[in-house]
Amino acid sequence: MDAMLETLEHTATRHRNGAAAVHARRAPAVLMPWLQAQSINVNRHAAALRPFRGDEFGTGAASPTEAHLRAANELIKSLRTGLLRLTQQVTNAVEAARGEPTATRLQHVVRHKESAHNWVRAIERIWDFYFELFGQRQSEFADWLLSCDRIALDCYQYVYLGLGVARSIPAPPPFSYMRTGFSPATFRRGIPLRRLGQQINPFPLIQLPYHRLVNPWTLGAVLHEVSHNLHNELGLAQVIPRNIARRLLRAGCGRLVASVWTRWNRELFADLSGLLLGGPATVGSLMDIVGRSPATTLTYVPRAVHPTPYLRPFLSIELLRRMGFTAHAEQYRRLWTRLYPNPRAGNIPGPMLDTFPEANALVVDTVCFQPYAELGNKSLAQVIRFEPKEQQMIEEAARRLSAGTDPGVVPERFLIGAARFALDHRLARPGVITKNFYQELARR
Repeated sequence: MDAMLETLEHTATRHRNGAAAVHARRAPAVLMPWLQAQSINVNRHAAALRPFRGDEFGTGAASPTEAHLRAANELIKSLRTGLLRLTQQVTNAVEAARGEPTATRLQHVVRHKESAHNWVRAIERIWDFYFELFGQRQSEFADWLLSCDRIALDCYQYVYLGLGVARSIPAPPPFSYMRTGFSPATFRRGIPLRRLGQQINPFPLIQLPYHRLVNPWTLGAVLHEVSHNLHNELGLAQVIPRNIARRLLRAGCGRLVASVWTRWNRELFADLSGLLLGGPATVGSLMDIVGRSPATTLTYVPRAVHPTPYLRPFLSIELLRRMGFTAHAEQYRRLWTRLYPNPRAGNIPGPMLDTFPEANALVVDTVCFQPYAELGNKSLAQVIRFEPKEQQMIEEAARRLSAGTDPGVVPERFLIGAARFALDHRLARPGVITKNFYQELARR
């Protein structure tokens, strides 16, 4: 029995030793392919995050322009340079580990791989952002977005032609895209953008929600967002708030009032500039936004960048009056005060309400009717002229648009007002107005 147990134990030991030998022989067959895969993976990641091709998103008028593709590609290429350097480090570390697979060299591989992978993910977010952005131009909404692009371009062209001094021409122009569940917004050229990993945004982006696009008479939002970009690119972002603060302090409105109006300067500029670009109809579009429950519209939010909703239309009403549209101004004033007869029912600070009539007039005068060196010693109202004859063009275009006939040589930005006029005067059904609006802009 002892001999038999000894024989069995010897046999078991031999099997264990044999299995260990087999395992040892197989280990390099697992290690080396795995090492090679790390180099292959990261190099293929880098290659996949390639620049976009010129025809990748279609070749029609709605497709991204060559300038927009080039700007996006330059950003991607600049980031890929660092990625390619990291991928080479992974490749070198893999080759060293294949020659001598010590723990130290293997750990060099995974450290370099992690760095490269983090860089890949950062670039992939940017690549995906532009892929989605440009990809919308192949969807059923392509003509809608193209229409908004053309309105934005018309605004830029008109403003730059109206300047009293030549300025460098911005390029590329604004690019529109749809994002559901969000309010209209813009991301200005030349600022770090979170969705780009804090990289510099190469061209203005205009974000539009679906509910605005489906109702084109509410697209005063495009004029508002374009104006944000003009505020920045014309060099007005510093001088206008300074002038607002100076004039309000000189008028004795107090530091609190002056500081609040100064904080609001970007948004009120966009409202007023948008009105000069589009005419009286943009006031109705603004009231669409801020006309909410009294609890919301009469609420003052400390440190908010938007003027308190109740106050916003009064700036546009004052500008309408200064532009010569006194009847429009009075009609909008009556509507607004009928909706909200008691401004003190909310929490708007007393000093803001007490000084509002004077401050409102001073702010509108400062923004729109004072000359600025940045505008060639012209005022904003002189650069962006809108008079009764422009409104006559809009009303004529509204009638043609409603009838499905060519609205003529009316500027693209005026078609928003034409759609609003057609809707307000029931010149055609909303669906007809929408169809003809986009059809006209897309064919240009």
